[in-house]
Amino acid sequence: MNITHILELANDSGGTLYLMLLLLLVALTVIIERTRYLSNMQKGGEQLIAMLHDNGQNATLALPEKLAQLPHARLFKILQNEPVSSADRDSLDGHLEEAIMHEVPTLDRSLWMLDTVITLAPLLGLFGTIIGMFNAFHALGDVQNDATQVTGGIAEALIATASGLFIAMIGLVFFNALHTRVRITMHQLETIKVMLLNRHDQFRVKAPQAPQTRCAVELLHPPVRA
Repeated sequence: MNITHILELANDSGGTLYLMLLLLLVALTVIIERTRYLSNMQKGGEQLIAMLHDNGQNATLALPEKLAQLPHARLFKILQNEPVSSADRDSLDGHLEEAIMHEVPTLDRSLWMLDTVITLAPLLGLFGTIIGMFNAFHALGDVQNDATQVTGGIAEALIATASGLFIAMIGLVFFNALHTRVRITMHQLETIKVMLLNRHDQFRVKAPQAPQTRCAVELLHPPVRA
């Protein structure tokens, strides 16, 4: 089967195979972009957790420039902007949880497109199969047509079905893998939040003590009588 024959089948499919090729390109784009983004985020989260775990009493909120670009760094900024000396644990916990909720949409962004491709590709394959079978039965009804036209319609139907299943299988494998990375990143955010809460005393900003002033006491001596 050469490229010319495949193009003929695509043209006879009513544009179904072209739509499936577009779905494949969309799926590959989402897979490549999300894989790189989540991989960098996961590695950065592991470095931040290791930094908090190893620093101990020398824990610091200063992050390297590369790690400061991660969503995890938002938790450190919350701790920097909020005076820890005047904040209790419950209030700090709420602010950190709010920061995590703001970062959740950036984690699974574009995954809905991959999920749509997984569902839509087999349906398009089924639609292409129906069109191919229509062409096959139409050729079968004409006695002047030879057997190659009938088998051509069946081949068109099988290619549409196989293409839809192929795209769906690729998308499903990577969708599950990316969803696992999202869960790992969420677990990293929760871990960093708990580690910051447990170490918030180490980041405590000591308020300057006011200098102690001595009160001058005036001694009143009664007048001496002659």
